[in-house]
This record gives sequence, structure tokens and C-alpha cells, in this order.
Amino acid sequence: MGQASIPGEGQYWYNVSTGSIEKGPQSDWSKLLGPYDTAAEAQEAMAKVQARNAAWDEQDEDEDED
Repeated sequence: MGQASIPGEGQYWYNVSTGSIEKGPQSDWSKLLGPYDTAAEAQEAMAKVQARNAAWDEQDEDEDED
């Protein structure tokens, strides 16, 4: 019987604590964003999170004005 594979193994993760990219989940799950298919996608993870948060904040402000 073969070894069970680790979820996300072979994919890329962005570590929010260190700002580094990990191939396969190497850190605690609470510190990771992903998985992503490429290292480049993982590198952009934080920028995407910040853009979404800004959009949601703007949406909240618009709703509060109504």
C-alpha cells in the first residue's frame, strides 16, 4: 500500500508570516494562503487579498451612505 498524499503537495503556498513561497504546505495551515498552481500565482496572493479587502471596504462605505 502506498503512502497517503498530503493535500496541496506539489502546489505552491504563500506564507503570510514570512512572505515566502512554499512548495507543498510546509508551515502551519493558519499561516498559509493557497494552494496555487505556480509560484508566481502564490507570490501575488497577498496583493489579491489586499485588493479584495479594499473593494469590500469601499462597498461597505457605499452601503453605509444609503
